[in-house]
Amino acid sequence: MFQEQTFKLGIAGIPAQGLDLALTLEPRWFEQWREEDPSLDFNAPEGLTLKLLVQKHGRDLLLRGSLGGTLDFACSRCLTRFGLAVEGAFDLLLVPGPAPVSGREEELSADDLSLDYYTGDELDLGAIIKEQILLLIPLKPLCAEDCSGLCPRCGADLNRGACACPAEESTSPFAVPARTEKS
Repeated sequence: MFQEQTFKLGIAGIPAQGLDLALTLEPRWFEQWREEDPSLDFNAPEGLTLKLLVQKHGRDLLLRGSLGGTLDFACSRCLTRFGLAVEGAFDLLLVPGPAPVSGREEELSADDLSLDYYTGDELDLGAIIKEQILLLIPLKPLCAEDCSGLCPRCGADLNRGACACPAEESTSPFAVPARTEKS
């Protein structure tokens, strides 16, 4: 039926009333994920909670779930580590068969984003869960909206105060007219 360590779900084992799962995605699960994909720059020191209802409608599968918890990021501006509460719900319809490949660029509708395909007798919930977590992550995580970032010259954290670098002369061609107007 459901193997928690691998997140594999046997489709034949899903009861008629559906399968209700409540899991904690442990920190070690995220560590293994980062080993597989070193480009991931976040962690879940306390894990994430996952609630998932899997229902069969003929051969189609409906997944309704929610994820919540705190993820640990490096700020995109100042590189300080910080925790960010994330929470999200998802509905996903899985239909049997390989994903169609058209070979041309197509615009996806909102319904297309909630549709996916599966093959075989087992469902890899791990891949689906990873995709949903990635959709929760901000493109540029910030420790604060007004984060000042790092000085581009000396690397000092400007959130802690000004650095000792001299004021930079602008190399913009528009700076020359601005200086002559002030004279």
